[in-house]
Amino acid sequence: MDPNYVQTLHNLLLQTTSNDTALLKAATAQLNQDYYKNPSCIPALASIVASSPEQSVRQLAAVELRKRVNQNSGNLWTQVSQVEREQMKANLPQLILAEPHNLVRHSAARVIAAIATIEIPANNWDSLLPFLQQTCTSPQVAHREVGIFILFTVLESIVEGFQTHLPGLFELFRGLLVDPESIEVRITTVRALGVIAQYIDSDDKNELKTFQALLPSMIQVIGQSVEAGNETGARQLFDVLETLLILEIPILGKHIPELTHFLLQCGGNRSFESELRVLALNALNWTVQYKKSKVQSHNLAPSILEGLMPITTEDEPEDIDDDAPSRSALRIIDGLATNLPPTQVFPALRALIVRYFTSQDPTHRRGAILALGVCVEGCSEYMTPLMSEVWPIIEAGLVDGDATVRKATCVAVSCLCEWLEDDCAAKHAILVPSIMNLINDPATQRSACTALDALLEILHDTIDQYLQLIMERLAGLLETAPLPVKAVVTGAIGSAAHASKERFLPYFQPTMNHLSHFLSLSGEGEETELRGITMDAIGTFSEAVGKDIFRPYFPDMMKHAFQGCDMGSARLRECSFLFFGVMARVFGEEFAPYLTQVVPPLLASCKQLEQGEDALEISVAEAASAFASGSSPANAINVGDEVDLNGNTSIEIEDVDLDKMMDVNSAIAVEKEIAADTIGTLFAATQTHFLPFVESCTLELIALLPHYYEGIRKSATDSLLEIVRTFYDLSDHEDWVPGANSPTALNNQVQELISHALAPLLDMYESEDNKSVAASLCLGLAETINKVGPGFLQGNLAAICNIAVQILEQKAFCQQDPDQDEDEEAPEDQAEYDSVLISSAGDLVAALASALGSDFSQAFDTFFPLISKYYKKSRSLSDRSAAIGCLAEIIAGMKGAISPHTGPLLELFYRALGDDDHEVLSNAAFATGLLVEFSEVDLSQQYFQLLGALRPLFVVTPEDPAAKLNAKDNAAGAVARLIVRNTSAVPLDQVLPIFIDALPLKNDYLENRPVFRALFHLFRTNGAALHPFIDRLLPAFAYVLDPSIKDQVGDAIRTELIHLLALINQEEPAKVQAAGLAVFLPGA
Repeated sequence: MDPNYVQTLHNLLLQTTSNDTALLKAATAQLNQDYYKNPSCIPALASIVASSPEQSVRQLAAVELRKRVNQNSGNLWTQVSQVEREQMKANLPQLILAEPHNLVRHSAARVIAAIATIEIPANNWDSLLPFLQQTCTSPQVAHREVGIFILFTVLESIVEGFQTHLPGLFELFRGLLVDPESIEVRITTVRALGVIAQYIDSDDKNELKTFQALLPSMIQVIGQSVEAGNETGARQLFDVLETLLILEIPILGKHIPELTHFLLQCGGNRSFESELRVLALNALNWTVQYKKSKVQSHNLAPSILEGLMPITTEDEPEDIDDDAPSRSALRIIDGLATNLPPTQVFPALRALIVRYFTSQDPTHRRGAILALGVCVEGCSEYMTPLMSEVWPIIEAGLVDGDATVRKATCVAVSCLCEWLEDDCAAKHAILVPSIMNLINDPATQRSACTALDALLEILHDTIDQYLQLIMERLAGLLETAPLPVKAVVTGAIGSAAHASKERFLPYFQPTMNHLSHFLSLSGEGEETELRGITMDAIGTFSEAVGKDIFRPYFPDMMKHAFQGCDMGSARLRECSFLFFGVMARVFGEEFAPYLTQVVPPLLASCKQLEQGEDALEISVAEAASAFASGSSPANAINVGDEVDLNGNTSIEIEDVDLDKMMDVNSAIAVEKEIAADTIGTLFAATQTHFLPFVESCTLELIALLPHYYEGIRKSATDSLLEIVRTFYDLSDHEDWVPGANSPTALNNQVQELISHALAPLLDMYESEDNKSVAASLCLGLAETINKVGPGFLQGNLAAICNIAVQILEQKAFCQQDPDQDEDEEAPEDQAEYDSVLISSAGDLVAALASALGSDFSQAFDTFFPLISKYYKKSRSLSDRSAAIGCLAEIIAGMKGAISPHTGPLLELFYRALGDDDHEVLSNAAFATGLLVEFSEVDLSQQYFQLLGALRPLFVVTPEDPAAKLNAKDNAAGAVARLIVRNTSAVPLDQVLPIFIDALPLKNDYLENRPVFRALFHLFRTNGAALHPFIDRLLPAFAYVLDPSIKDQVGDAIRTELIHLLALINQEEPAKVQAAGLAVFLPGA
């Protein structure tokens, strides 16, 4: 090799380390032009790595050497002569052993990995593995450190080439995991095992068993790095652990109890660095999410909660974005509540909350209240009957002597309002005054405004008695409060408008005057947030006061929204998109002129690259995991030791701050989520005016379906199906006829749109790992099938049926657990979120039955056992209710074709009519009535028993919960169906007094249809039986005909009822007049 060539290259590299920008640029240009396209640079760089006296040059040469070896898939390397390649392969490993500087050693090790990627698959480097094994067992600790690091970097690049050597490597790693002198050797060994784990096949039981045997030692090394305060090493090892947790092979399954105990110990040890404790707790959160079947089967939740509660009492940082052990602990409690059956979580947590809340230490009381708040999302159904025990804690917390406890209670109230709406609304007399008092206290003002916001959202008509007080107080705060408080106050005013509707009108103009100057804020951070929340609130005002009142503000507000799109803030773009959707809903086709300005930014948002997409590859698993856990995986290696030609850190996945990148990306992803959602809203609102944009929007939504963020997938799914439904509405179509071979043909363009949209949605489902997205897909498909009919199913019936079957069998991709045997039944006791998915699959089955009608008969044989298994006393309320409700809707769809299945269905409904819960009873009454109505089997012999089962449902008081009142209405509908089907089998003298006392229906107005059918039938066939009840019936008739309330009966019933009134008027005109019904008589 020409020494002058090597020396010139060396000098140019040295020049690039200069602080003189002109020199650096000149050297860079010459290197790129004269050296880096020439294969001769590779041996020259290797020589410089070996001989340069300058550490910075050796380091830079190693970085550039690796790049040249990798260049053009190894093309430059293969142009180097065989002799020189062999020489480098022989010298580099020895050179690294002799290199004194760690950074250079690491960069040179990556050169070996790059060369190995090319040479080992070609069987051209047989000496590498023996050398590494020898080095890893060297008596010199420095050699072992270098050997295992080279082996780790090589494995990262080319595990496949070493798979035949795995038994020997496992044996080697067994020793290195307990290296007596070097924590670095032990840490790098765990990292190497983390790489190998990703290539183990679940069918290879021997490799799995060998790896599992090493796990206790691996966990020990993680503990050692935490104890030593080695943050870099600990981050690397927790990243390995997170990788093991998300792998779809059961590596960790048998060690989950020990692992959770270890992570709790690390996370709870206050002598460890806070950052390291957070890493341990984040890993525990992942364990709960990804190994929930093992956490559940070992009933680990109580012991985990016991370990977490002391951590919840620790201080919280002021900045909401800063992490801390206390926040991590609360995140895990939330994870336990949402991933596990509430029976395993809430009883244990409730006992801890009571214990901690009675403590004299305010930090214990604060921790108890926060734990209560975060568990509500996953335990709301289970908690409902226990709320009488929860409210005393909330009420005491709101007046606690410590401000931090009061603030925490406000947070808990916000959570309760979101998930237990009826219970919280019923407590308004306590909650509203208490929260208003806390708004007066600067220490609790912001938290109290947030709680008030959540409470107002659910108050509905009850807000009337508080509206003036609330608006006066909040208007005052808009003048005096600091910026962050003004933001939550503005949000609360929006919720007040939402709850009060047209009653907000007196406050509309003054509030708009107060808020208008917030729309000109342009600073970052708090100003951006206040401007965005103001847009949201004003959107809510428009829905409250209506388009006529809001119209004068409409053009100016659209200008502000467009400005928000152009200010470079993802948050403001998100708020503008939400505002566009609200304006479209409020103004309908009047919004159409803005579409040419609105749709392009929505599409641009959907198309925008997220940070890193154009610079490096980030796996879907890594990106999605950062969203799922609330904390991203730690930097994989974080060496930061490779500098490129321009003096910049080389962009590799391990060197990128994923935490920071994901913060930026999460803001962009939420913006995309809103953009995708808004597209469907705009089409539904503006109808034919949106048609020019349908194709471009459909293609963009389809492109979003594989996105790593589940919120985007869900919005894209919802909007795609909304586009299909709206396009169908606008097409020339006739009412569809049910049947697998329905004569109802779809418009060709509708059929084409369906084929474009449905195929990628079905593809998405196959790999969908998020239950809420799968549930949303089921609900969207059900709604679309109900609207479009059997034409939607053409060519896709089997695939759509399969979605429902898989979910009901709990074998969908999003329900799979690698630690559960294939033939093992999923546990009956499941998380409340799992029940939501099951319920959505039931809605899909019901829609299929509706579209197929009698042709659903064969499918019924498949679905009946899958659905009926969810009606057991051991199942949750949600499961039981959904199962009976689904079967009722199937009967409504199949009609007479249900007849062969009458016996098993009736037996199931009898059991359901004995249920303890009103929601189940309501569905059971509805289902029973439909079965009697549509089955061709004569059930007259069952009437006495059926009426006896329905009788208790009529015993209600006006103060009873809505579910109980609803059950009464459904029982009335069921009795009506019995009367119409076979009046002679009904003991009218006993039944009519109870039946008519239940009128008018005030909850489930749909049941007015069978009720009035029965009344009309009786008036026609047995008028004498109803004559004694005229005085009670006329007020019920007046109620349903009242023009000042929403229509409850529909045009057909209204017409027939008015005809009946005319007949009654002929015999009892005074009574008709007294009931106020004369105005409805023909000719009145």
